[in-house]
Amino acid sequence: MSLDHSFIGRSYPPTAPYQVGREKIREFATAIGATDPAHHDPEAARALGHPDVVAPPTFPVVLTMAANRQLIEDPALGLDYSRVVHGDQRFAYTRPVVAGDELVCVNTVEGVTSRGGHEFVTTRTDVKTTAGEPVVTAWMKLVVRGEA
Repeated sequence: MSLDHSFIGRSYPPTAPYQVGREKIREFATAIGATDPAHHDPEAARALGHPDVVAPPTFPVVLTMAANRQLIEDPALGLDYSRVVHGDQRFAYTRPVVAGDELVCVNTVEGVTSRGGHEFVTTRTDVKTTAGEPVVTAWMKLVVRGEA
């Protein structure tokens, strides 16, 4: 089944707010081997001008992957998740994510293409505070492997 190209430009409703916790940042930093004290120690983060511990640059994947479930679970798109592999991920920051942030995500489908028997879906997730302050934009490309 091919993907519905009419999804290009479609945005989904904002997600429920995600409360960024100090321990979640520490756990994520530890899991990926990020040893910078600003990820673990509030005083080290404050010495750098941040209000609390700073999330590693890839931390937003915690929120954006959950938010992308809106797209992945939308039956009208026609995406067979059993055939999906992760193709690409990138982030553009307005400011760092810090403990205490309350963030919401809005997903937009930026592209649906086909090449070499495979299909590609590119999403953009705009991450903002509940007050509307932009924090980070994340792009993700999913590759839907074609039939062998």
